[in-house]
Amino acid sequence: VAPIRPEKVKTAEVGFRTTLFERLYLDATYYYSFYTDFIGFNIGVDTRFDNTFGTLVSAQAYRVAANATQEVTTQGFSIGTNYYFAKYYVFNANYSWNKLNTITDDPIIPAFNTPEHKYNIGISGRNVPLNLGLFRIPNFGFSVNYKWIEGFIFEGSPQFTGRIPSYDLLDAQINWQVAKLNSTFKLGASNILNNETFQTYGGPRIGRLAYFSVLYEFKKK
Repeated sequence: VAPIRPEKVKTAEVGFRTTLFERLYLDATYYYSFYTDFIGFNIGVDTRFDNTFGTLVSAQAYRVAANATQEVTTQGFSIGTNYYFAKYYVFNANYSWNKLNTITDDPIIPAFNTPEHKYNIGISGRNVPLNLGLFRIPNFGFSVNYKWIEGFIFEGSPQFTGRIPSYDLLDAQINWQVAKLNSTFKLGASNILNNETFQTYGGPRIGRLAYFSVLYEFKKK
């Protein structure tokens, strides 16, 4: 087995950023990458047969790291936007596309392990004056974010190669800044709907993660 060589990459990238109407921020980027000695792996099997009957006695599969013999290219595109409105609120969204270009006549398994399509949509508020009847809560904040990830083939070791199905997640949090205490209290959860998913084939399913935090800021007198 040939020794592994460091992976090398050259990337051409072009992007565009602008602000429209003093409210809408746009950011778009496209890249094209050229890999030399792209690191992936090959699969081998060590077998033993019965000399008399020719039947299979044992078999052991191996996953061996290897460099691609040909140049490998990838490309991708992303676009994001933030829209500020009603003084306290921001709507945000982004989309990304990533593609491993087809490799021909090369036995290497590339293990790109990246979804081709994914996007996020969210809304957040900062320093919102919250009125609850007789109670008024200043400096209230929140964020809600929805993300969707397209399914893809996860290529790991022989026993951990398979398809990751498409999945979506919803994250949310609320926070309250108390100026007199120099503190910010935050309560939230990732995957708040407890949509159990796995992001590596053969790995554990990940469900809801709730948290509460207190951030104290030391200020100079």
